[in-house]
Amino acid sequence: MINENDKALLAAKGITEEKLHQQLECFQKGFPFLRLHAAAGIGKGILQPSETDAEAYLKAWDAYTDDASHRIVKFVPASGAASRMFKNMFAFADADYDAPQTDFEKTFFEKIHSAAFFQDLNDACLRLHGKDIDALLAEGAYKPIVKAMLGSEGLNYGALPKGLLKFHNYPEGARTPVEEHLVEGALYARQKDGSVHIHFTVSPEHRALFEKLVAEVAPAYEKHFGVTYDVSFSEQKPSTDTVAANPDNTPFRKEDGSLLFRPGGHGALIENLNDIKADVVFVKNIDNVVPDKLKEDTVKNKRLLAGVLVSVQKKVFAYLKKLDSGRYTMDELREMLQFVQKELCTKNPETKMLEDTELAIYLEQKLNRPIRVCGMVRNVGEPGGGPFLAYNPDGTYSPQILESSQIDMNDAEKKAMFEQGTHFNPVDLVCAIKDFRGKDFELPAFVDPQTGFISHKSKDGKELKALELPGLWNGAMSNWNTVFVEVPLSTFNPVKTVNDLYRPQHQ
Repeated sequence: MINENDKALLAAKGITEEKLHQQLECFQKGFPFLRLHAAAGIGKGILQPSETDAEAYLKAWDAYTDDASHRIVKFVPASGAASRMFKNMFAFADADYDAPQTDFEKTFFEKIHSAAFFQDLNDACLRLHGKDIDALLAEGAYKPIVKAMLGSEGLNYGALPKGLLKFHNYPEGARTPVEEHLVEGALYARQKDGSVHIHFTVSPEHRALFEKLVAEVAPAYEKHFGVTYDVSFSEQKPSTDTVAANPDNTPFRKEDGSLLFRPGGHGALIENLNDIKADVVFVKNIDNVVPDKLKEDTVKNKRLLAGVLVSVQKKVFAYLKKLDSGRYTMDELREMLQFVQKELCTKNPETKMLEDTELAIYLEQKLNRPIRVCGMVRNVGEPGGGPFLAYNPDGTYSPQILESSQIDMNDAEKKAMFEQGTHFNPVDLVCAIKDFRGKDFELPAFVDPQTGFISHKSKDGKELKALELPGLWNGAMSNWNTVFVEVPLSTFNPVKTVNDLYRPQHQ
């Protein structure tokens, strides 16, 4: 099945033959649905801090950042192209009609003057057509405007990543999401010495553009906020690519006979996160940003989540040091078990059967793990994974972020749990990735490999099956300690389509 050319390709990517066979086996076996205990809710896996608690958490974060020994990093997945954001406008450009027909198309043109990229697009239209946007609209020449926005001869927005597009207008000029993340970093991830560490994961073909933009804009933000930026970049590793398969689960081969590998999805970024040297890491998607006038909620709640994280970590480390010393009482073990069950929402009915030494071993296993605190917003129909209490292979159940594809919708009970979910995950995480001895956790060791999924794609007109790795905030963090915290909907303002930029939150 594997020839010499295949072996050379595997070696170049850093993928072993064993891993290739494991991936092909996934196509044959598929992935099991996850067993649910319940949808998480307030008082049932989701923390809703009182005002007093919130103040205590904010103070805890301020105290943490006041310690110069702590390293904080803001981690922003930013490699995705914006092509899906313009799906409707690509369709219009290819349509057999020339004037906008759908509500989406009409809205795009009606509100185009309020787009942050309007001036750039206007300049592109003048350069390409000798006419500005208003003149073209008056003539009914809609498609030239769209093509100037999407095409490489114009703004090339159809091929660029979201991070490099102009999202928000300001008197001094429009800002991209990259710039908004630089501003956010200065407001909640600043260290005692004034440094702000921000890491973007980018695609290889766009890395130079990201680096150029940061070099151009960072000095002004450094001066404004009195900070020093340390901005770094990484790309998905070729070793995290996954092989494609034919419908019969045999390896898919391209026309030249070589194996086809595809990026393994955002779950591949657990490797990039593993390379980050930090005590605390904020994780937030590139497109979830707001203008300065709305940042107060975002900043406060990011600090609150971080305060919950360091408060939980403080207790976890104290318990682990006691367990490590070997000097503990049965009452202290019971206190630790209560903490694991009530604050980490991780339960195993069998623990009441354990002797003290066995219980200590169990507690050490459950406590000595990376920690993540995840913001959860009320479910208002936006896309996103949901918070659940799900069973693990060891018989425990714990908080997990699940996608609908991981839940058996043919099971009426499980479908009801999914539909009763009150919250969803806006990808708003704060992570602690060092153990109580100060050593880095090996994050790939905490991935649940049984939480990937298979999707159906095509290549050169031929059907294929693609293997998606366990998602970064789903199965890739399955064996972390997880705390869900309710945050206001105002902190979640993603841009999934170009018309989302016309929402009041982005104006």
